Amino acid sequence: MGNYRFILSGGGTGGHIYPAIAIANELKRRFPDAKILFVGAADRMEMEKVPQAGYEIKGLWISGLQRRLTWKNLLFPIKVISSLIRARNIVSTFKPHVAIGTGGFASGPVLRVASQKGIPSLLQEQNSYAGMTNKILASKVNRICVAYDGMEKFFPKEKTVKTGNPVRASLVHLPEQKTASFAYFDLIQDKQTLLVLGGSLGARRINELIEKQLPNFKKLGLQIIWQCGSLYYDRFKKYGSEFVKVTGYLNHMEHAYKVADIIISRSGAGSVSELCLVGKPVLFIPSPNVAEDHQTKNAQALVQANAALMIQEKNLETEFKQRFEELLASKERMDQLGRNIKELALPRATEHIVDEIVQLIPEVDE
Repeated sequence: MGNYRFILSGGGTGGHIYPAIAIANELKRRFPDAKILFVGAADRMEMEKVPQAGYEIKGLWISGLQRRLTWKNLLFPIKVISSLIRARNIVSTFKPHVAIGTGGFASGPVLRVASQKGIPSLLQEQNSYAGMTNKILASKVNRICVAYDGMEKFFPKEKTVKTGNPVRASLVHLPEQKTASFAYFDLIQDKQTLLVLGGSLGARRINELIEKQLPNFKKLGLQIIWQCGSLYYDRFKKYGSEFVKVTGYLNHMEHAYKVADIIISRSGAGSVSELCLVGKPVLFIPSPNVAEDHQTKNAQALVQANAALMIQEKNLETEFKQRFEELLASKERMDQLGRNIKELALPRATEHIVDEIVQLIPEVDE
């Protein structure tokens, strides 16, 4: 036994894609003969990132409802019907032993069809506030893996298991030597390095902050890896220089984390989980444009544990420069934050999630 078939669905952003890839990698490690198929939204970044990770992916014509009135919402019912039909064809042809969803629009049709066919299904919810798709699917799946306490307010308690969030395996053990990582970015090894992370698509307010602070960062003697996001790269790439490396997306995060002395980041659940493993001082700037303000809640949990700093977007103009410079000037404080955030890491989250998946595999002939 071992030539199982697993179907994974989730995407739209790196926060949904990378957990799915991490789960797939652990499944493949345990079951080398397993067949793994991804299903994503046809026009989203998973269609590029999943094949790069070595897996086959099929696309659905699906997207979410827009929060504002728009003509695109008129297509939503048609997209749902189309995606359900295609998902049914994919599931019927592939015949998975278990279906796994990590959030995002595409996971809805796939897990709904799987549950209708009696295929064991598992959800993985990364955030402290459950996404719409996962809340809808909760009653239909067999198991729900979460990363925060108190998620029973969204999901049936008897199905819910706290495992933590999957992270890329390359981040569990960063490269031992910094030399190759500095060479990867063509940076100088004995200069302090700031890493700026705004998410896969980018964060406009963080990018504008960095743009304004570039002269000050130069005075402080910093070199910068600035991940501005795919939506903003054309706007900010002009600032690229010997000491400012501007990129839309980082494909080798292990190198970026290795060279970083200090990190500025959003506080989505996936980012928080990764940064706990990395163990570097972090200044969180939560996105205010998320359901239930869960990024602020994520960051506050670390601040209360003396494991990170946080500045709200509305306070950046008045607080950022002083607080950043105070942190940079205190090696003791930076080391303290790095130690404390690392103590909150759950490095075996992916293994625990796959343990739950294995329990769902039906005892039938393959």
